[in-house]
This record gives sequence, structure tokens and C-alpha cells, in this order.
Amino acid sequence: MRRLTAVLLVGLLFAGCASPTTRLRALADSHGFDRSTVVIDGFRHTVFSNGDRRGNTLHVYLEGDGSPWRHRTLIMSDPTPRRPLMLRLMAFDDQPSIYVGRPCYNGTATEPGCNNSLWTSDRYSEVVVSSMAGVIRELAERRNNPLIKLFGHSGGGALALLLAERLPDVTDIVTIAGNLDTDAWISHHGYTPLYGSLNPATRPPLEDSLRQWHLVGERDQVIPPPLVHRFIDSQPSAYGVHIRGFTHACCWGRVWARVLDAVERIEPDAMPGYLFKRATGVSRALPETAASALANQ
Repeated sequence: MRRLTAVLLVGLLFAGCASPTTRLRALADSHGFDRSTVVIDGFRHTVFSNGDRRGNTLHVYLEGDGSPWRHRTLIMSDPTPRRPLMLRLMAFDDQPSIYVGRPCYNGTATEPGCNNSLWTSDRYSEVVVSSMAGVIRELAERRNNPLIKLFGHSGGGALALLLAERLPDVTDIVTIAGNLDTDAWISHHGYTPLYGSLNPATRPPLEDSLRQWHLVGERDQVIPPPLVHRFIDSQPSAYGVHIRGFTHACCWGRVWARVLDAVERIEPDAMPGYLFKRATGVSRALPETAASALANQ
């Protein structure tokens, strides 16, 4: 009955004029997620988790950019996602999982240290990446999870790649319609350059032991597949998966259980869709620090 009430509440909130933060929290409540706050570098990050589940690996869900702009000219006062896809996908995951909010998102946009550059030009900046990396490190240590898998949609895919550089215990990165080359994306749409942001496509290559799984939707008009093919092809440890009929936001929930299973078993042929790129240099070996942590458990 309580779950039904929560689901009904979500429907009412999304149909009404509740704030994006209120709707986000209601959606999390409807799935039974726990909510907490972690403060890193002066930023208050909202974190949702699927409970105190046990396991060696922590799944980290990273949302897209939300709503930085309205009509490409007006900066939004609250960038919190209106349609939080990754929060919905985490409901399919039975492994220990957390959803990590960005600095100044989820009701914190007016707090000290926040300004709208952190969700516009600097959305993938050193400040943002460093703060989020601190949250993930703290929660992984607190929960005794020596291994980490990163899952990101759209701009969350860019952050997953940037975060992996400074989180040595990451074994897998999974991106959905990921913004893997921000310069190519900006050029394609004619957007204002992200002057203060890091671009995953111009960063040093990630370690070959870190598996990358990049899923693209055939009908994605926000990040059309050709924009990211060059990046995927340049990564020896990357798998590229093309899914017919899917768009930027639809219909990833239909296949998410299969994606999680394929990643867990390291079976790329079990992925939904067409495998257009196979990893060539990937190793099944664990990161050195993670292997040491597991050996000491």
C-alpha cells in the first residue's frame, strides 16, 4: 500500500507544478531508494541508494546534464533533471548502487560556491569532476566496496570517462547516448563552446584494463551516433553497441537488465543491439589497488 501511495504521488507531482527537485525525490521514494547528502569541496551532493546491499562492486549512476538552458538563450535557475533516466534505470539493478548528484543540482543551485557556469560552460570542469570523485571515493570506502562500475547517460557519460581517470578502482564504464566528444557535439549543434570544461575525447587514453561499454541509439538526434564513433574506435578497451529504434532517452529501460547482465558476465555478445566495435586490448585483470583490497577481505 505504501509503495502504491508513493507511485500515485509521483504521478500527481509530475502532472502538477512541483519543482524538479521535489519530483526527483518523489520518484526516488517510489522506488524505495534511500536519500543522503555528502559534502565535498564545499558542495552538497544529493545521493540516492538502493539500500544497504552487500557486494564487492559499487554501481555508480550519473545523470545527464538536466536543464542548463531554456530555448538555448535563457540560463535555468535550477538545472535539476526533469526526466531523470538514470534514477529510473537504477531501479532495475540488484547490486549495491548509488545515484550521485552534481554540484549545485537537486535543490542546491543557490548555495555558496554555486554559480550558473557550473551547469553551463563549466559543467564538466575540474571543479565538478573533482568534487564528484570525492563523493564516490568516500561512499565506496564507507560501504566497503573495493570495485566500482560507472554508468552515465548523455553528459553523465562524459563525466564517467573523466571520473575514471581519478578513481583507480573502476573496472567498467557504461555510457548510454554518451557525450563522448563535447567539441564534436558543440560543432554539430552550433552551441556555445564549453569554455571551462574538460573533453573526454582530448584526454589521455584510459588504462586498457578498464572496460568501456558505449551504447548508442540509432535515432538519437541529441548525440547522433556518428559524433562518437571516432572516440569509440580510438579506445582499444571499448565495445560499441548500436541499438535500432532507440533515441536519446527512449527506450533504455527495456534492455537495461540485459545490459547489466552482459557487463557483469563480460559477454559483449549478450548485449542488446549490434556490436559495431569490439575491444582489442582489454584485460580481465582487476586494478592493482582493487585486487589488493579484495585479497585482504
